[in-house]
Amino acid sequence: MTHPFRRTATRLADGRDLIYFDDTEPWLSGTSDREAVDERPLGERSPAGTMRRDALTGDWVGIAGHRLDRTFLPPKDECPLCPTGRGSAPSEIPAHDYDVVVFENRFPSFAPVATPASELPSGRDPLFAEAPALGRCEVVCFTSDHGASFSSLSPHRARTVVEAWVDRTRELSRDPDVEHVFCFENRGQEIGVTLHHPHGQIYAYPFVPPRTAQLLDRARAHHASTGRLLGADILDAERKDGSRIVLEGEHWSAYVPFAARWPVEVHLAPHRDVPDLVALEDAEKDELAEVYLELLRRLDRYYVKKNGSPVTLPYIAGWQQAPVREGRDVSRLHLQVMSVLRSPGKLKYLAGSESGVGGWVNDVPPERVAERLREVAT
Repeated sequence: MTHPFRRTATRLADGRDLIYFDDTEPWLSGTSDREAVDERPLGERSPAGTMRRDALTGDWVGIAGHRLDRTFLPPKDECPLCPTGRGSAPSEIPAHDYDVVVFENRFPSFAPVATPASELPSGRDPLFAEAPALGRCEVVCFTSDHGASFSSLSPHRARTVVEAWVDRTRELSRDPDVEHVFCFENRGQEIGVTLHHPHGQIYAYPFVPPRTAQLLDRARAHHASTGRLLGADILDAERKDGSRIVLEGEHWSAYVPFAARWPVEVHLAPHRDVPDLVALEDAEKDELAEVYLELLRRLDRYYVKKNGSPVTLPYIAGWQQAPVREGRDVSRLHLQVMSVLRSPGKLKYLAGSESGVGGWVNDVPPERVAERLREVAT
């Protein structure tokens, strides 16, 4: 069944896009329109930074000095993601309430407005390649409730967030400057979150990021030798083995990967072969909202303090989708959730081996993680 929501697009004072995704009244039926106007004196929007290519690896690195001044852990009454009127100053969202909203980041690493060519150096050694960081960075606010979290959302609201991810993946993929769309959420100060309000982000890169390129290379090699999709074969093998399966539905399964790198890591994959979020059918999106909430709630019960209370897990959750143009025939959608917390109050640091040469060492057997996540099922 199609999920009911209403999409309303508007613009902020500096010309950045803002889109409401409403699933409740009076906005759903249009009884009340989204007429609030952003009246802040913002001036011109920030242009894109630049990208520099690392000659040793071939990777592009974004250089975005303007992000040094971005908002950092403001008090609740100065939160830029709360609706305007709830704090001491106007926020990024001019409405006095909202369900789900997406807007262009005010401090973007990648933006559709290019840095002027006159500001880019010329005549430089070809080993020092540089280009404008064209693309998009968007913020996805899951709810207007500052004290909530994704795991506390209702299935109905989580389903609306899924629709926002689908909408933005579809639209951003049409941008000729964009090569890859990455929807993700950072939660917890241990991860580096700078705003406490429950939100995620979407990066639309002008290149295929290194890890995505690595996944694509492995998928191509597997397909060339077997004629099958690597992601599908991994999911089938995990379901057959069963020791690392966390939960299963009609359309989705969650499992701890066989060679998990992080102390807590779970992958969530659809049973059907799809390249990206846009390709999901309504029934798959419906179940995704339910299964993902259950997974996040289990993760928040994974660790307990000495007094028996659960530990709110810091995590990164990111959708691995097919690039916009490359390798879509061999790519397969999945979500990766990972945490740096190796025990209550103790973090895994990416020290010499991981940061220096990418040689990962995980102290926690993946089977033990999966067993624990099955134990804490509701």
